[in-house]
Amino acid sequence: MQASIHTFAEDGSGSALLDDGRLVSWPSEVFAGSALRHVRPGQRVSVEVDDSEGGDGTTVTRLWIVGIGEGETIR
Repeated sequence: MQASIHTFAEDGSGSALLDDGRLVSWPSEVFAGSALRHVRPGQRVSVEVDDSEGGDGTTVTRLWIVGIGEGETIR
């Protein structure tokens, strides 16, 4: 799903607003695995959230920009 960056901390943690208005966040480990170096408020990204049974639906488990990183094709 698509989201817009809301906050980004020096340690790599941050938050984003989904297109439906929900606020989601990620720990620094998720950003470290993204192949990204920096994101800025307002920037559009793709995210996956933990919506499994027991998940709260507000924790990002994967963060990426289409075309950046291993296995991503530039469109």
